[in-house]
Amino acid sequence: HRILQGAQSGDFLTTVHDLLVGKHGFYHDIFRDLGVPYKEVEWHRDVTGSDTTTVMTTKQSQVDALIAAHRDRGHLIADLDPLALNEPELHQDLDPAGHGLTIWDLDREFEVSESNGLAAATGGRDRLPLREILGLLRDAYCRTLGVDYTHILDPEEKRWIRDQIESPQPALSGDEKLRILDRLNAAEALETFLGTRYVGQKRFGLEGAESVIPTIDAVLAEAADDHMHSAIIGMAHRGRLNVLVNIVGKTYGQLFREFEGAIDPDAVQGSGDVKYHLGMSGEFTSPAGNPLQVDLAANPSHLEAVGPVVVGMAKARMDALTDEATAGAVDEATAEDAAEDSAGGPPGTGVLPLVLHGDAAFAGQGVVTETLHMSQLDGYAVGGTIHLVINNQVGFTATAQESRSSPYPTDVARTVQAPIFHVNGDDPEACVRAGRLAFQYRRRWGKDVVIDLWCYRRHGHNEGDDPSITQPLMYNRIAEHRPVRKGYVERLVLQDEIDMTAATGALDGFESMLHEALDATRAELPEGQSMALPPKPPTGALPDIDTTVGLDELRDIYAVLSRLPEGFSVHPRVAKHLQARDRMFADSEADWALAETLAFGSLLRQGTSVRLSGQDSRRGTFSQRHSTFVDNVTGAEHTPLAALCAPRTHLWIYDSLLSEYAALGFEYGYSLANPEVLTLWEAQFGDFANGAQIIIDQFLVASVDKWRQGSGLVLLLPHGLEGQGPEHSSARIERFLNLAAEDNMTLAQPTTSAQYFHLLRRQALWDLSRPLVVFSPKSLLRARPARSALGEFAGASFRAVLDDPAPPSRVDRVVLCSGKVGHEAAAKRDSLAANVAVVRIEQLYPWPAAEIAEILARYPDAGEIVWLQDEPRNMGAWNFARDRLA
Repeated sequence: HRILQGAQSGDFLTTVHDLLVGKHGFYHDIFRDLGVPYKEVEWHRDVTGSDTTTVMTTKQSQVDALIAAHRDRGHLIADLDPLALNEPELHQDLDPAGHGLTIWDLDREFEVSESNGLAAATGGRDRLPLREILGLLRDAYCRTLGVDYTHILDPEEKRWIRDQIESPQPALSGDEKLRILDRLNAAEALETFLGTRYVGQKRFGLEGAESVIPTIDAVLAEAADDHMHSAIIGMAHRGRLNVLVNIVGKTYGQLFREFEGAIDPDAVQGSGDVKYHLGMSGEFTSPAGNPLQVDLAANPSHLEAVGPVVVGMAKARMDALTDEATAGAVDEATAEDAAEDSAGGPPGTGVLPLVLHGDAAFAGQGVVTETLHMSQLDGYAVGGTIHLVINNQVGFTATAQESRSSPYPTDVARTVQAPIFHVNGDDPEACVRAGRLAFQYRRRWGKDVVIDLWCYRRHGHNEGDDPSITQPLMYNRIAEHRPVRKGYVERLVLQDEIDMTAATGALDGFESMLHEALDATRAELPEGQSMALPPKPPTGALPDIDTTVGLDELRDIYAVLSRLPEGFSVHPRVAKHLQARDRMFADSEADWALAETLAFGSLLRQGTSVRLSGQDSRRGTFSQRHSTFVDNVTGAEHTPLAALCAPRTHLWIYDSLLSEYAALGFEYGYSLANPEVLTLWEAQFGDFANGAQIIIDQFLVASVDKWRQGSGLVLLLPHGLEGQGPEHSSARIERFLNLAAEDNMTLAQPTTSAQYFHLLRRQALWDLSRPLVVFSPKSLLRARPARSALGEFAGASFRAVLDDPAPPSRVDRVVLCSGKVGHEAAAKRDSLAANVAVVRIEQLYPWPAAEIAEILARYPDAGEIVWLQDEPRNMGAWNFARDRLA
């Protein structure tokens, strides 16, 4: 070796010294190569020069600020990305130097107490060196689990999360680790098997995000061990088949039959919807042996549309459980949970909504924000939804930078003060911890919570897509990246939790089961044979249901409606409305709003609950309903209909948030899960249904055909062209008629209050779930021609066609029409004394062909039959009616 002497040795030692004290970027290069997300510390003299009380007080405040910064922004430098696509950058607030602290402060001791909140993390010590404080903070906030929670306003909530994160965490037991490995084995084995046996078939696999399965498993295990009744899951296509099999309990054989092209007659699928849209119900069992009912909601291809549907289903089931608990019809544990709901505790403790999202969709689809903002509203709260974002860092081909303007896809959840747990999908133990924390937060606080699970998509958007065309660098990295199961196996082997032979054998066991199931499936049917679809629910003529209500009962109902609490002061305009209503009822008549109220009241007395929601629905867009009175002096509220409820019967009328998409999705979900309730959604104006068209197209009108899933939801859509311009005039009757087929719904445009009364009661009492769309009036709400005598409530029924009540003695022309224009045509006919009969079509679908023919036969001398409507000819019912009248 060369011996350095003289000046050379001095230069060498100087260079070594400079490197050791951090000059020339020496530590920066090391930190970068090791992926350390912290700024290197350079040596310099201790400028404070003393540990006086004043100096240490200043430094203590600097340390406190550093602690707060880690709680606020520690997630920014957490190790979240399995692919390490971007070099982490230390935020200035997380750099000790940014708070005036130096290398000399690392060994100085500082106070850790309730004042800075670190007491729970220190095991009783009240002072720690700064380097240990930094270690605690970085372990809590900057490893593979980052927590975003300081935006929450409630200090108690923040303190609870802080203590959960900073307190020492017990290591997972050997059994818990093996459970995680088992779920990873199941997830990977299924994807690998499908990928090799069904090459090129779309399945939207979970490769790269396998940790989703142990995460869901952990959440549901917590729910089962907490003796919850059920969980309702909503998700899009990514990983759906894996969830169906490894969470919900779909058998390998059932799945393979779908891949083989055979249709299971017992499966819930209708028109051959793709397998990654189908729903299912099953039973999950926790490691402790506790069962949990699990439902995976069917969904269309429209991303995030299923979210509000799941929440509505959860709300409906929660309400039903509360009633069953009251009746003593459920087990003790569920009854206790439901009783807590009804007693004002965190609602939904018996039902867990769990919604899975994609990263690009969570940020990009507005229905996510609408659904989040429902979460704490009266009428919509379900005690919190757990949101699990499968953040594979790309949306089809769009990068994160092209998909959002925020650092994280989950930042939208900050608007409702939801905590967000960011977690590295390559650390399945951290994912399980995030799942458990999310469940515990929801249980404690009854609010939404988000898990942002960072992962990747090993293949393209679907199995036929080549993602390297648009993301070559990412997919070069993915090709070299070790799968999560393999990484976890190596970790357990190093910890002596399992040996490699046993780990390989466990995976082989799943593969053997898959092979056996496929062989059995292929042996069940001769080649090319397909199994028959299950029968559809009955269709055809609408039922003959007695919807009458006796006059005495109507009077009893009205007596309750007209009674106000003693001393209750109503608004002068409302008082005038009530006086006019009293006079009308005394004359044995009822207008539109009163007919609706009488229908609701009669149903409540019979034991049928009613749920109505919509923008401004409690008062009514046109000040017609007044379901709830507000004391003009005290602000107290009074809802007269509530006094008519039979035991375990409810009236729910809510002013919804200013949303159509999520609001209608919620009510659709509610109607699915609690079909015994008459569920109605009212648009402020009929054209507001435009904003909910995805729910209408993909769920409401198609769910029976696609999934054999019926809904009895009622849509009230105010309609009528009344000289106010194109906006708020049309409910797009023509659009609904284009969607009508195979008796999938009922479309009605009643023109009298009695018709509306009987229509609502028929829908509520019908034992078949079929949507009802009512093109409700605006100008007819108070119009005298639309009023009905009370005798029509007591002695009639809904009629699909109304003949002219007073036709002339000779009829030369028959005018067929629907809606308010019928009353206008009759008035014009009377003023002209024309020989015209006006016939109103009250039910547009199913088309009442027999009833129309019967009425037309009464006018044999009519030389002309015409169709009249107030809409332009390319709108309204004309194009639909023309083919049926030819």
